Amino acid sequence: MSDYETLFNKAKAFHGHVCPGIVLGTRLTIAGMRELGLNPLEPQHNLIVYMEIDRCGADAVQAITGCSLGHRSLKHKDFGKFAATFVDLSTRKAVRVAVFEKKRAEHDKLDQKDVVKILAECPEAEILKIEQVTIDIPDDDIPGFPHGKAVCSVCGEIVMDNRHIMVDGKALCKNCGMKSYYTVQKS
Repeated sequence: MSDYETLFNKAKAFHGHVCPGIVLGTRLTIAGMRELGLNPLEPQHNLIVYMEIDRCGADAVQAITGCSLGHRSLKHKDFGKFAATFVDLSTRKAVRVAVFEKKRAEHDKLDQKDVVKILAECPEAEILKIEQVTIDIPDDDIPGFPHGKAVCSVCGEIVMDNRHIMVDGKALCKNCGMKSYYTVQKS
């Protein structure tokens, strides 16, 4: 079994089914790790990945790299792009890999099984754009113990890793100090 097949099967098992996103996520991860000189078949402890989308490919990246939100090594940047930036913390070298399908319109007309096969076998240059990049990682984004905690003066919840804001000298969580993504229902 090839390295691609091994990694694809790992991503497929994690995600639960096969789809074009798992194929692309697998290929994107292999390319990103290769560019950093990392072996995707070995555990990675100095890797952070910034995912620009929250779709199927993110599961492939997580399954193959072992990076996760809970380990603070997988970061989500909600740009809606099928792309990821891989950062080797030991060298600070970074590479961004983006899906760049030149024949996407042709693929949309095909059966999903055919698309999966085409994406798995086509030359990398036809589906991926690879760029060496520089990324400034704030200390509060580095994996490990929390770098700072605050208690929101409105709701009383703890805010980790200096994600609070200060308003009139008081610490507030972003939900209380800015616009929240939820509304508490009154009982």
